[in-house]
Amino acid sequence: MQIFGVDIGGSGIKGAPVDLGRGDLAQERHKVLTPHPATPEGVVERVCEVVEHFSWSGPVGATFPGVITDGTARTAANVDKSWIGTDIRGLISQRLGGAPVTVLNDADAAGVAEMHFGAGRDRTGTVIVLTLGTGIGSAVFTGGRLVPNTELGHLELHGHDAEKRASSKAREDEDLTWEHWAHRVQKYLAHVEMLFSPELFIIGGGVSRKAHKFLPLIKGVRAEVIPAKLQNNAGIVGAAMAARATA
Repeated sequence: MQIFGVDIGGSGIKGAPVDLGRGDLAQERHKVLTPHPATPEGVVERVCEVVEHFSWSGPVGATFPGVITDGTARTAANVDKSWIGTDIRGLISQRLGGAPVTVLNDADAAGVAEMHFGAGRDRTGTVIVLTLGTGIGSAVFTGGRLVPNTELGHLELHGHDAEKRASSKAREDEDLTWEHWAHRVQKYLAHVEMLFSPELFIIGGGVSRKAHKFLPLIKGVRAEVIPAKLQNNAGIVGAAMAARATA
């Protein structure tokens, strides 16, 4: 069975049909740049461009970088604040001619995919999936069940939003060495561990492709710390899974 998934990020919007039997993309993903300012109208136009690239008709799952309740944005991280209060589900569905649309938090989508098909498979304790990208997304699982919309990237760390210090974007913007950045990530993980005592951290986002450059440098965290298996496709897969569940 195939369902379309699209992942809205602060820098890029990517999507593809997903083979839900394998938990993998059925075709090579298509990516476009997130418009700036990242307003609802501009982003939805790009989302539909990605969907229409595949001539797709049918259910669509979409992720969003913020708290989502009943298809509506309650916060907006790394996109325009005019998203707050926007019915994302209705906006995308209308633009796609009434297609069924499901919307969920981007890190929650990535986490669901990793727990079902990836690095968290068969893990039943407390597991935290963190996506290090433009910001830091989080998905918390206990007993395999998701606690939605946790947004742990906005925890305060040394007087700042943690994602301003330890996201992949922070590493790039400040031109940090892998060692320096790994030290920041280590401090963030230690803070999250103090609050939740997970048995496993799964590190996702685009930087997970380079996990060998920084994960071995992280010391002093009791929980196991491993890279995501689905890497930067996890959000697309998780969005499609969510769309199937509500179709």
